[in-house]
Amino acid sequence: MGLMDYLKTQFLEIIQWEDDSRDTLSWRFPDEDKEVKRGAQLIVRESQTCQFIYLGQFGDTFGPGKHTLQTDNIPILSTLKGWKYGFESPFKADIYFVNTRTFTGNKWGTSNPVMLRDPDFGIVRVRAFGTYDFKIVDVKTFLKEVAGTDHQFRLDEFADTMRSRMVSVFTDALASAKVPVLDVASRYSELGDALLPIINPALTSKYGLEMSSFIVENVSVPPEVEGAIDKRSSMAAVGNLNDYVKFQMAEAMGKGGDGGGMANTAAQLGAGLAMGQQMMAAMGAAQTTPPAGSPPPLPGAATAGSGLPELLSPGGVANALGVSEGDVLASLTDGSLKGKKIGSTWRVTRHALEEFLKS
Repeated sequence: MGLMDYLKTQFLEIIQWEDDSRDTLSWRFPDEDKEVKRGAQLIVRESQTCQFIYLGQFGDTFGPGKHTLQTDNIPILSTLKGWKYGFESPFKADIYFVNTRTFTGNKWGTSNPVMLRDPDFGIVRVRAFGTYDFKIVDVKTFLKEVAGTDHQFRLDEFADTMRSRMVSVFTDALASAKVPVLDVASRYSELGDALLPIINPALTSKYGLEMSSFIVENVSVPPEVEGAIDKRSSMAAVGNLNDYVKFQMAEAMGKGGDGGGMANTAAQLGAGLAMGQQMMAAMGAAQTTPPAGSPPPLPGAATAGSGLPELLSPGGVANALGVSEGDVLASLTDGSLKGKKIGSTWRVTRHALEEFLKS
């Protein structure tokens, strides 16, 4: 090997990064103690940025394209090295290529439930997960704060840091927005868009990154809260309890009384209501004395001109209608039969009973 051939092997003439990976954020050019000579060709591909570092200080930055390394296009490095008469001698520098494309489909999620104050359920534990897209926008900050001197910095080395950052920002934003847990599902897209202006300033200043998309895919609550939500949905589906009982009664009559316990109960209540309506019609015929089978007046209750006292207990109403006392208490509880609860005892006026039978 001649002297000139030997000298050529000691100098870098073409500097480039042919990236064949999908998860590399930055890559340091392996100089292997070779020096960069004057006029060397630097090739920077699309979605790449090249950063020179000389003696621990940031030098020149090159974007996509083909660059010939001469004094006029490396002014920072020329100043750092102290070339007084132009770039003539070879030099050594750390050369980093940074991938500036958008990294998509990165997952985030809460490793542990986060505590939130919800207007519907009070303090509740919530889990959430989703995806986000990001890219490097400040190469120097990224190399300084994230990649460091790593010769090949991959996405998985930074995933845990990003995930914890996302969870922290998501929790703060959800708490400050005071969105009920039941409404979060219908506002996933809105919530993700609202978080970007909160996340990006901190992300860019600290890591040199910018997030282009933040997607909330799911927000879940503990099983006991899910059970409460299911019960609330069931109650909303039933609607008015009085109408529901009447519907069950009609269903039982259509099945001939063979519909099981709930249908039989509804049929009995329906029969009692019909009997009560007949009794009230009979009492409306100006009777002044109570019939033989009517219950005695309650102690201290004032009686009206009809056969029933003016004030009745649940037992008295049950006897008058021919139904169980439990059915009467259920109607009092849901409000379909109006009554007054004194202590632990219900009292029903005759007028309220008449209005109930008319409904």
